[in-house]
Amino acid sequence: MPRPRKPASPFRCFNSSPEVIRLVVMMYVRYPLSLRNVEDLLFERGIDICHETVRLWWNRFGPLFAGDIRRQRVSRMRGFRHWRWHLDEMYVKINGEMVYLWRAVDHEGEILESYVTKTRDKAAARRFMKKALKRHGSPEAITTDGLRSYRAAMKELGNEDKQEVGRWANNRCENSHLSFRRRERAMLRFRQMKALQKFASVHANVHNHFALERHLIDRQTYKQRRSAALAGWQNLMA
Repeated sequence: MPRPRKPASPFRCFNSSPEVIRLVVMMYVRYPLSLRNVEDLLFERGIDICHETVRLWWNRFGPLFAGDIRRQRVSRMRGFRHWRWHLDEMYVKINGEMVYLWRAVDHEGEILESYVTKTRDKAAARRFMKKALKRHGSPEAITTDGLRSYRAAMKELGNEDKQEVGRWANNRCENSHLSFRRRERAMLRFRQMKALQKFASVHANVHNHFALERHLIDRQTYKQRRSAALAGWQNLMA
């Protein structure tokens, strides 16, 4: 009986080491840096690559790393009791046209799903919620703002009784937009909805991986969690 083949390494066609590729993707996605900023910072560390190489690597490996992080998170949280979600949408401008970036955030502040649409009507809200529910399962409660599209969509999905609406109740989701806004300014906005959807999804998972809640823990605990997060990042797609 033939032995099962090992999956091919995604780094096999690149001359650079996986460690350098992971470092480049982390710097560009996690921090508000431009392509040329990453190129200059790496050159100071003895790594000479072009800014177009940074673009190629994040486009090629960013979704792979994000998918690995998301699968670990989903397997860990599926079936978790007392799971609460917060849903919200934000405006993003593409070539002068406003589109909507929908976000689902759990009670720990981790971004579960990002979805881009041209409208924010019932159909858009239903597509976004179906995608989130299919991937992550059903939560105990869903907190939203006063947008009527949420109630109409949840009524069709049969979970209208889980909706909670209250003043300041959805601040956790609204605060999750801040890191993306800083990143958006560094990128000088987006030019295509496809590029926005791709980067928003990758950025959300990388942000989750390094969200260590440093303001809630002591210095020693933070250092331990930071080391564990970096070690986990180095093991992605290993």
